[in-house]
Amino acid sequence: MIIVTLQREKCIGCNYCAEFAPEYFRMSKKDGKSVLLKTENKKGFYTLKIRNPEAFEPCEKAAKACPVKIISVKEI
Repeated sequence: MIIVTLQREKCIGCNYCAEFAPEYFRMSKKDGKSVLLKTENKKGFYTLKIRNPEAFEPCEKAAKACPVKIISVKEI
C-alpha cells in the first residue's frame, strides 16, 4: 500500500504534482492550489491510501518535484 500526504495550505501552486501524477492531483480553480483527489482535510493534512503499486512512481516524482516539499509518499 502507498500513503500519499499533502499539506495543502503551504502549496504555492507550481502545478508539478498535477503534471507528474494527474490521476491523483489536480489544481484548484478556486485558489490555484493542489488538490489530492478523494481526500478530506484533517488538521491541514490530506491523506490518500492507494493499493495500486504503480501509483508509487508518479506520486514519488510529484513529491520530489515539489519546490516546497509538502508531499510525502510512503510505501508500507
